[in-house]
Amino acid sequence: MNDKSSEFLKNLSNCFGPSGFESEPTRMLRDYVGRYSDDMRTDNLGSLLFTKTGRSDKPVVLVPAHIDEVGFIVSSVNELGYLTFNPLGDWFHQVLLGQRVKVRTSKGLVGGVIAAKPPHLLPAEERAKVVSQDKMFIDVGASNLDEAKAMGIRLGDPVVPDSSYSTISKRIFTDGRKRGSDVVAIGKAFDNRSGVFIAAEVVRILKEQMVDHPNTVVGAATTQEEVGLRGARTTAHIVKPDVCLTIDCDLAGDVPGIDAKDAPTKMGRGPSITVYDPSMIPNQGLLKLVIKVADRARIPYQLSQTGGDGGATDAGIVHMSNAGCPTVVIGVPVRHMHAHAGMMSLTDVENTIRLLVEVTKKLDQRTVESFSAV
Repeated sequence: MNDKSSEFLKNLSNCFGPSGFESEPTRMLRDYVGRYSDDMRTDNLGSLLFTKTGRSDKPVVLVPAHIDEVGFIVSSVNELGYLTFNPLGDWFHQVLLGQRVKVRTSKGLVGGVIAAKPPHLLPAEERAKVVSQDKMFIDVGASNLDEAKAMGIRLGDPVVPDSSYSTISKRIFTDGRKRGSDVVAIGKAFDNRSGVFIAAEVVRILKEQMVDHPNTVVGAATTQEEVGLRGARTTAHIVKPDVCLTIDCDLAGDVPGIDAKDAPTKMGRGPSITVYDPSMIPNQGLLKLVIKVADRARIPYQLSQTGGDGGATDAGIVHMSNAGCPTVVIGVPVRHMHAHAGMMSLTDVENTIRLLVEVTKKLDQRTVESFSAV
């Protein structure tokens, strides 16, 4: 990462782009990665595809990451000027109350606060209960419906957290001994703008460093992942990949109250390589290759799995596309995902970029064909 790429990551995090409204981050990505790409195109859902051709047209290596963030959509404006809202993606209701948001209206951005009936006016038994999202509203400072309309607010307007990117520099200690340093980023939309950033950086490095790779790499910023993996379906239909290296965040489990068996990865310990999630079992030959490459390049990594009903990624769609596609998921462990502010290690981001570049160099036609051999 250089100064320009670091600024790009910051801007990607800060910009406005919930599911179905991804045009701002997509244009930002287009302007950044266009100079490093041999070809750029879109699907009809707005996903952006950017290609770097190597020594051969085949195999086609798809490197997708979803560009949408979790957000909300205005579902009504009442007579008092307050907004009700529906989620775009999964939210834990307890993280919503008291948080600042931005509403995109026909007249520009309008700030607001997610609120509910004050606890002072609730009976004791009600105060002990979790307030559900359907009991909340967004206060934009209006005192009636006419004032809200004058701000440009209407049903269907998108909403995102009002949260700005920042960093913390820290020293790393292990067993009481200093082991180096790291920079921790704080901000919204790391799920999965960090993945989009990584895909763009892979293409940039392949171009700028004239990396010899025996394939064609297609980076993809897919849309509407948080509401049903929709852009992944159209992207896979257009690209018809021979192999797929999906990038998505992993839930960092180094948080009080989390059992390692439920979330084994930790922030700052290296990229996450997923061995299982409810939507996909990775291709075992490809998984072994990724691990082997990481070991040989001395890139730290963490094996991860997600049980239960959560954890689906674009890989769940891509691996079943066309006649099937060998697929694996690689990404960055992030603390506090699907909240107004997450945390991630920039060293993890850099190591994920390194790993993907190194794996790309190994994906020739014969190797990729071996993943599906019987």
